[in-house]
Amino acid sequence: MAAAAAAVTVLLPRVPTTTNVTRCSALPSLPPRVTSTTLFSPSVNHFSVSRKSFLLQTRASSEESSSVDANELFTDLKEKWDAVENKSTVLIYGGGALVAVWLSSILVSAINSVPLLPKILELVGLGYTGWFVYRYLLFKSSRKELATDIEVLKKKITGTE
Repeated sequence: MAAAAAAVTVLLPRVPTTTNVTRCSALPSLPPRVTSTTLFSPSVNHFSVSRKSFLLQTRASSEESSSVDANELFTDLKEKWDAVENKSTVLIYGGGALVAVWLSSILVSAINSVPLLPKILELVGLGYTGWFVYRYLLFKSSRKELATDIEVLKKKITGTE
């Protein structure tokens, strides 16, 4: 910390003052406040401002196909909800899913608070990712095997097997 303060005072010399003020403190005085005009030349500062404004520019689009109509979305959702026969089961499953996400969030935050465990789990995840890439994604034949396994799983889930 002291080395950084010394580097700052070397890089930014003190501005001499015209009045002499007597201070009764054992602490050293701080260097003057640095503003953006003293650090950057006006051309560089102008470039950064113009680049920021360029990044924030947006254009209005007149294409209707890219926008989503809210009324159409709500009518589709209403039609799908009306087509559901057992609404109470859907609500119970949805509520259960929300509770499961909430509980998993609590569990992850509890695991994250243990000092060494998150790093160990990161290493386990990295190792598993490396194994998965080697086993299923590296070679063409293994990619085909993964694709067929995924298709079989899709058919089991949808019940079209």
